[in-house]
Amino acid sequence: MTDDDLLEAVARLPTVSQPTPSPDGDAVAFVWDDTGRNELHLAALDTGETTQLSDGELPRSTVLPLLWSEDGERVYYHRDDAGDEQFDLCAADRDGTHETVVDLDGQNRLLATDGDDLLFASTASGQLNVHRYDADAGEQRQLTDRDRPVYSATPSPSDERIAVTGVHPEDLDGHEVVLVDAEGNRERTLDLGDASSEFSAADWHPDGDRLLVGDDSTGVHRVGVYDLADDSVDWLSDGTDPEQAAAVSPDGRHALATRMRDASAVPVVYDLETGDGRELDLPDGVTWPCGMGAVADPFVDDGTVVFTHQTAAERPSAITYDLASDDATTVQPADYGDLDPDTFVDATYHTYEAPDGTEIGGLLYEPEREDGEAVPGVVQVHGGPHWQSMRRFNTTVQFLATQGYAVFRPNYRGSTGRGREFKHAVRGDWGGAEQDDIAEAGRWLADRDGVDADRIAVTGASYGGYSAYCQLVQQPDLWDAVVARVGITDLHALYEEDMPHFKTSLRQQMGDPEENRDLWRDRSPVEHVERAESPLCVVHGVNDPRCPISQARIFRDALESERGWTAGEEFEYHELGAEGHGSADQEQKVRTFELLGSFLDDRL
Repeated sequence: MTDDDLLEAVARLPTVSQPTPSPDGDAVAFVWDDTGRNELHLAALDTGETTQLSDGELPRSTVLPLLWSEDGERVYYHRDDAGDEQFDLCAADRDGTHETVVDLDGQNRLLATDGDDLLFASTASGQLNVHRYDADAGEQRQLTDRDRPVYSATPSPSDERIAVTGVHPEDLDGHEVVLVDAEGNRERTLDLGDASSEFSAADWHPDGDRLLVGDDSTGVHRVGVYDLADDSVDWLSDGTDPEQAAAVSPDGRHALATRMRDASAVPVVYDLETGDGRELDLPDGVTWPCGMGAVADPFVDDGTVVFTHQTAAERPSAITYDLASDDATTVQPADYGDLDPDTFVDATYHTYEAPDGTEIGGLLYEPEREDGEAVPGVVQVHGGPHWQSMRRFNTTVQFLATQGYAVFRPNYRGSTGRGREFKHAVRGDWGGAEQDDIAEAGRWLADRDGVDADRIAVTGASYGGYSAYCQLVQQPDLWDAVVARVGITDLHALYEEDMPHFKTSLRQQMGDPEENRDLWRDRSPVEHVERAESPLCVVHGVNDPRCPISQARIFRDALESERGWTAGEEFEYHELGAEGHGSADQEQKVRTFELLGSFLDDRL
């Protein structure tokens, strides 16, 4: 049975994220939820003194970046309404005074500071495009007007040009980089790769004539320095493992990147004079400059970088790393509350063969067990699909492991970290071969010594929730329980309700919704509810803008009308108020864990 005290303790573990150094390197702003929800904090690097700057203003999600104003006096952050992701952009002074600077209708995302101004992406005019907030005038204006979404805007050191990365106009699979002037007028398109490759600009060299870029035209994402004078690239990566470009040091001597290997994210620093690179001396896990999804400069000074660091069994901490001495200093330590850090289990990396022979890798978490004891197993499916389960601390997984479940997290085809071909293998085939990979993960887990083959569940959120629904109707005899969180059930309904940039992603993944109508219907789990057999639990936030609550309601109604099931009897159905596409709010995590733990207790 679920240990309620342990459930509470795990769900309420405070998490540090998005550590972002100030321009002059005297402080680090970060997000921490020691109060029970996300709050903005400031740590002085000379004294270590920490100050809380917010009181309920930040959104529930922890993956959103922070930015400092150029003068280092204000920190920009996002704010939404109960998880709806229709972000306003706000600023907090060092004394805790807050101001809303952008409140355009739609979703607004921080991209960069440009002198005294702020660059941000917004859906105010429809598609996600670059806008500028003029700090002096207190006004905003749109800079780009593209039909396809823009994902980043990186201003040059002189603030005269901006490198804009967006979806390629000729191929939905590709990204292009365009240089525009300060008013958004196109100057040139950088010449690299082909229309289907993901070309991106991460940072400018301080000389203003070169850019740190990334590209996957060879099949494996690599990092290089693009020379604007002759459109040439000096590639730094050796092409063995995928790498993501991060930043150039203020003195222009080093480039920082992140290398993906066996579900780990390893920081790499390159000497731009010699081209030599080396991995930083940190434990195997997930180490991100500033934090996941960060857009800020991670350099405190020419040789010191701010990271978040964590492993599968170790909570996130914020650190500074000295590139010369390889010394790491903790800015904000990992927080375990009253729990012994040894409570949590490490992950081991394993591979297995999918039915068609494709090798699939994944992470296994095995709980402590008595000799001869067989424990129930849970396959946890990551979202995306273009993401991967990594050696980072996952609270849900650790909750399940502390309750005695063996958890396996497969990186099915479509996952990142294994190159372009593997990532694109899911294109045009949602609900197809990747679902075979997930089903085989269940069989693999059931065959493990010490795992009870008669007690195997599958769960996931977002695309993982879609996968849970797919498994429910495609493999009804395989699973003993299915938990679908914020999942997709009807692709056409999703397309009609989604934000413009998500519609672009859906067309990229599955083609035109009308031209490929039969495929879209076949790969919508709601079309196959008559096959559902496994015990099912549905959990969905009512304010979710990515996978709207209608997705859960459509499936619930179909189960009741076409399958003859009743919510609360043949299946469980839970809507979470004041929540969107997941939450870091501790009360919401407690409730979600209670629902998950109770359901799996009853079924397994």
